[in-house]
Amino acid sequence: AVERIATAVENGEKILIYGDYDVDGITSVSLMYRYLAEIYDEKFLDFYIPDRYAEGYGISFQGIDFAKENGISLVIALDCGIKSIKEIDYASSLGIDFVICDHHLPGDEIPKAAAVLDPKQKDCLYPYKELSGCGVGFKLCQALNSIYKIPSEKIYDLTDLLAISIASDIVPITGENRTLAKLGLKKLHNTQKMGLKFLIPEERRKNFTISNIVFEIGPKINAAGRISHGKNAVKLMISNDENEAEKIVKEICELNSQRREMDKQTTTEAVQQIIDTEQDKKFSIIVYDPNWNKGIVGITASRITELYYKPTIVFTDGSEGEVVASARSVSDFDIYKALEKCSHLLEKFGGHQAAAGLTLKKENFEEFKTLFEKVVSEQIQEHQKTPIIEIDCEIKLSQLNE
Repeated sequence: AVERIATAVENGEKILIYGDYDVDGITSVSLMYRYLAEIYDEKFLDFYIPDRYAEGYGISFQGIDFAKENGISLVIALDCGIKSIKEIDYASSLGIDFVICDHHLPGDEIPKAAAVLDPKQKDCLYPYKELSGCGVGFKLCQALNSIYKIPSEKIYDLTDLLAISIASDIVPITGENRTLAKLGLKKLHNTQKMGLKFLIPEERRKNFTISNIVFEIGPKINAAGRISHGKNAVKLMISNDENEAEKIVKEICELNSQRREMDKQTTTEAVQQIIDTEQDKKFSIIVYDPNWNKGIVGITASRITELYYKPTIVFTDGSEGEVVASARSVSDFDIYKALEKCSHLLEKFGGHQAAAGLTLKKENFEEFKTLFEKVVSEQIQEHQKTPIIEIDCEIKLSQLNE
């Protein structure tokens, strides 16, 4: 990966930084762009976030066509790409190389890219397996810096973005993630990034914790990709222009308000559907409405999982006779493995033990519902049916003051 990027820099090639439209993807692209802008002329750099509605998750053929049309010969894909076999083959046929930085579970086949960085690959020797997509990108920046040697302070200035990705994506805050999150929070308290300064006022930012990121920063950044387009959030994260940053923050906050209203309505409708179909008596929950917003179904799935504590999939209409969904799991139940058992009915799927995205043809929907319920009923353990309450410590009643 380092060798291919160094060759591109040496030869003056155009580089496209490509990422998913969620918080992890947006921070990944922003971090990589900021690092490369330190070592390379920005006129040779561009970024690309796929449109959630027109292109969907991951590397798209439209994105590759964009690269070809703009004379780009190297694409660095972040937080996506590990399952993009056909797309990478298509890019290769056009003379476009890919460096993939992903953290999702790979399939049986690995894309034929110039380099593939994913700690979850079977042959990967990297000891820590739970990095976020942004974390994998950060490790690549560290490796690149063995050549370019920009001051280490500038590398660690990027960790505020990394902390946001760790908190917002579903990765455990253990091991290296814990260290990186701690460094990132410290940077976030005094960030110099114009977008983050406007997104969180200084008096609040200086006391920010991981929970604040999860509930305050993450949803605002996500709102751009959910309701409008994720590219605006990247523009915010890489902007050094005060007026531009302030304008984008206003737009993002308005989108977040819209997102809240849509979230409330969708969750209410989903709960009513569960009651009407008596799904609360089943092992899993699957709800569908063609009018639900694709950008909201993930939030709804999370809320339904919290309410009913069952593996949950929320579907809405996709394109060309397909339905798309977000899946969320309960503690310790591997929803990715459950979906693997249904993969013959799916057009595509990807994700983690706790969360996944999937697409299938409408004619397979009813069969999928039946099979998924069967798989969950066979795989779920008794202890996975009851919410876990994490207890920090026990205290006596006499130890409580007013």
